[in-house]
Amino acid sequence: MPILNRAAELQDEVTEWRRHIHTHPELLYAVEETAAFVAEKLKSFGVDEVVTGIGRTGVVGLIRGRGPGRTVGLRADMDALPLTEISGKPWASLTPGKMHACGHDGHTAMLLGAAKYLAETRNFDGNVAVIFQPAEEGGAGGDAMVKDGMMERFAIAEVYGMHNLPGLPVGQFAIRKGPIMAATDEFTVTIKGRGGHAALPHKTIDPIAIGAQIVTNLQLIASRSADPLKSVVVTVTKFNAGNAYNVIPDNAGFAGTVRTLDPEIRDLAERRFKQIVTGIAASHDADADIQFQRNYPVTFNHADETEHALAAARDIAGTANVVADVDPMMGGEDFSYMLNARPGAFIFVGNGDTAGLHNAAYDFNDDAIAHGVSYWVRLAEQRLGA
Repeated sequence: MPILNRAAELQDEVTEWRRHIHTHPELLYAVEETAAFVAEKLKSFGVDEVVTGIGRTGVVGLIRGRGPGRTVGLRADMDALPLTEISGKPWASLTPGKMHACGHDGHTAMLLGAAKYLAETRNFDGNVAVIFQPAEEGGAGGDAMVKDGMMERFAIAEVYGMHNLPGLPVGQFAIRKGPIMAATDEFTVTIKGRGGHAALPHKTIDPIAIGAQIVTNLQLIASRSADPLKSVVVTVTKFNAGNAYNVIPDNAGFAGTVRTLDPEIRDLAERRFKQIVTGIAASHDADADIQFQRNYPVTFNHADETEHALAAARDIAGTANVVADVDPMMGGEDFSYMLNARPGAFIFVGNGDTAGLHNAAYDFNDDAIAHGVSYWVRLAEQRLGA
């Protein structure tokens, strides 16, 4: 069936909310204004219970259905990114250095639209928990909400997430069972050598030459250590050393990320990373200080819940417009923490031919709103026996 008539009727109102949020971006956990906007809207819809301050600044609204039953959680993220917007849109960010470059404004607005519809109709048994999360962009707000007891407090039995995807046509959805987004680990390495005159390198322990050798050899993790059928990406994104043309510095540092889709490959990558760094440094009489931090786990879609998400998406978009086995993506997503706590699934909704995510020219495509709202409603009603 096509998008819901009521979702289409809500299009202009939800677009207005989305653009308001876009104009006033906030970072990480400091989403007080956005959270207050969300809470006020939920209360105005007649949502039965609105709780703020979960996971520091998260918001959960509980919508009770016609009778007793399970609780299904639907999640959106609220935070922006530290970028200066160049989209030129009338609703562009009013705060230099902050912008919604990942579409969290759209995610929040679509879930608000679904909450309004569900609070009006209540065509289900049990409860729908609408979850508005802070700090997805590097702050692990999903983990914070789980650790704050959200699942137990609202008796959430299963949980679902949605993210827009540039390049996927508006009106289409994409999903897969199993790993859909990567675990993201971060590293910082300092090579401690011995500096000296650039004309006398034999009297130094050159940390730049050693660091460069390490960076090159780290690519052997993917090409020679890991099963070629299992994904691993090692990316060095920073390399800092020295400040003069004629001086070899004492130290050099580099940093970056390791991304994997399999727990065993994640362990292998960390182990080989440390062996390569320490081994090459030691072979040149240098020391290496390694900081390796495991961040978001793999976003893993549970099999049954993925089928439920597929059924809802197909009802809204038609089978031909739903990709059921999309390739995994090596970006990270902290909805993974919620999927570790409860069964569920994460789906992509098409954003059309727009700038990519985390790009200063990006803007959420408002044409996707009715599709996203309809998906949330159909999923909730199907899971709760409408």
